[in-house]
Amino acid sequence: MEQINATVDWSRIESLLLRNYPVGKSFEGNDAYPPLILMKCLLLQQWFKIDSDPELETQINDRISFKKFLGLSFDDPTPDHSTFSRFRGRFSKDTMRMINHELLSQFAAKGLTINEGIAIDARLVQAASHPLSNEILQKEKAKSKTPQGKVDKNGKALKFSRDLESDWTVKNDVAHYGIKEHASVDVKHGFVLSTEMTPASHHDSPYFPLCVAGSCHTKEPIKKVFADKGYFGKPNREFLALNKIEDGIMRKTTAGTELTKYEKERNKAISKVRYIVEQYFGLSHLYNRAYRARFPQLIKNALDALFRQMAFNLSRASKILKTA
Repeated sequence: MEQINATVDWSRIESLLLRNYPVGKSFEGNDAYPPLILMKCLLLQQWFKIDSDPELETQINDRISFKKFLGLSFDDPTPDHSTFSRFRGRFSKDTMRMINHELLSQFAAKGLTINEGIAIDARLVQAASHPLSNEILQKEKAKSKTPQGKVDKNGKALKFSRDLESDWTVKNDVAHYGIKEHASVDVKHGFVLSTEMTPASHHDSPYFPLCVAGSCHTKEPIKKVFADKGYFGKPNREFLALNKIEDGIMRKTTAGTELTKYEKERNKAISKVRYIVEQYFGLSHLYNRAYRARFPQLIKNALDALFRQMAFNLSRASKILKTA
């Protein structure tokens, strides 16, 4: 945590936070917590696999190292769990993307190249709630759009609702109910450059241009994009050609054609590079339980993925710069 504090210029992150999360000036009540401290709390939650906001509050109260990282003295009160929830609820995807962009720009300024090549892939994520059949799911979605579906049995606005944005897909002959994370990763240092959440049934290929565009964090252009056979097709090849980016998409057989010896060797060479994105999926699966959605709403899971991206990049950059 000390190395991370030494790696990042937090003042520039704080200016972005204050632009989108103004602190109140009221003379009544307790002083508001600076948004930078609250963001650091959520980073601790990612790094140390803290499952809930109440547990996060307890851990911060109990650990001197956490308070030191946050810049709090041992006597300073810790934000309560409801503060974390409200802070998370006021965030937007655009704000988190700007913060991740700022971090990656800082890393690039320290000499860590992040756009010589990127690898793109997608993974399935289990839904936060138990599966519904397609028939029941469609009925629930239709009901949620009516006035009756927006209130509870007492006529008050619903505070909680089950997951209606997840859906079904089949992979390797196994049915899956949930969502899908699309991500791009720098092939040299392993930084996560962009991440996007969609329902599980959405095909990977149309999100290829979105992941490439979201990976542009410096003035230097992206040189090459690596991807598996799921992204093979004329639209993605034309997109890369139009933007003068080298094509690293694996080839696959089509009707009436077979792969040449050169194409087979090319696919093997690409697979040895694009493993880096699968490494990120594996590490976040193991340490962040990213195989299962934390929230029933897609937007909240998208924000959680962006927080995970920030935590992952900070940890990786601190290790690389320390070694350097």
